[in-house]
Amino acid sequence: MPYDGRSVSATHHQIDLQTPSANYPIHIGPDLLVTLAPRLRKLTGFKSHSPRLFLVTSPEIWKLWSTTVLSSFPADGQPTVFLVPSGERHKRLPTVERLLEELAQAGADRGSVLLALGGGVLGDITGFVAAIYMRGIRYIQLPTTLLAQVDSAVGGKTGVNLAAGKNLAGSFHHPLAVFADTGTLGTLPPRELRAGLQESIKAGIIGSPELFHLLETRSDAILHPEHPEHADLLNRAVTASVGVKAGIVAADERESDLRMTLNFGHTLGHAIEAATGYRQLLHGEAVGWGSIAACHLSRERGLLSVEQAGRIERAILLYGPLPPFVATAERLVDRTASDKKNVSGKLSFVVATGIGSVEVVQDVTHAELLSAAESMLHLMRRQPKPPAQP
Repeated sequence: MPYDGRSVSATHHQIDLQTPSANYPIHIGPDLLVTLAPRLRKLTGFKSHSPRLFLVTSPEIWKLWSTTVLSSFPADGQPTVFLVPSGERHKRLPTVERLLEELAQAGADRGSVLLALGGGVLGDITGFVAAIYMRGIRYIQLPTTLLAQVDSAVGGKTGVNLAAGKNLAGSFHHPLAVFADTGTLGTLPPRELRAGLQESIKAGIIGSPELFHLLETRSDAILHPEHPEHADLLNRAVTASVGVKAGIVAADERESDLRMTLNFGHTLGHAIEAATGYRQLLHGEAVGWGSIAACHLSRERGLLSVEQAGRIERAILLYGPLPPFVATAERLVDRTASDKKNVSGKLSFVVATGIGSVEVVQDVTHAELLSAAESMLHLMRRQPKPPAQP
């Protein structure tokens, strides 16, 4: 069940994620990076001694936030910084190997701690490196994109892509803590903000009618930084989205059943990313298209009413425009064969049964997937051509 966590202040919230293998806090609010060092000292494992810190980020993120992050550390206790190029195409094993070598050369040991500063790709890579370096060291997530704050930084999934598919090499390895500084969202290009909000819409679909209602009725403020309620509503959306995911992860840490519901929209979303070489769409945009396809399949099965399917589709497009892409329905469905949710030849697919409720089915046919993909592509072709996006 979703939960919102406790309010630490008017603008800061803390959600404590408890699983059988790890318990850790998720801090949400502005100005967390400027107070990072003292916050780290309060964590278990930092009180008796100061471990060596290694920060992994991208050149673009480091240019924006290096002064803020470093200002919180004393001169003799600043982290060693490793830079990784931005983009999904760098989420591959060669990047992991390079970081492992750099850690070893820098003298990182089992007591060292990695800091992942950036978006979802950066967090996934850093978490995977932490999971396998010396058979596992600690790391902390410092997500700076909306997509990472509401989804990928929470829950301990780490990994990289293979040529055959997305996230096929990875590990479950929980962070020591998550600090989601919502102040960093002010530097996001509008396209990245909208793409991240697609994951918040997904969170509402699978577990929070209240969050979905907020997103479908307050886009005027959520999408426009100049609106006086923008920061507060965006903070509420992030907190509620994290609450949905934290509740699911706490109940199903290793994706045996319930956690699969977090993949709503992702089966065909991942297929779209793979079919377009991970270069044309942001992850959230692909999930938006995949969610529209999943709604079609859910409606055709009689699980989702026409009215609710329409609300979901309108909300997804409200946070668009979703970029068009070139692919056939057959190619997209073929790509689902390498999805990691395939077990013994059966594809687990998440269908919506209402706004706030979903279920996992394993009897989706090739014809159903083809129909869903074709319906989604038909809608895409009818959309007006989006303007150039930053």
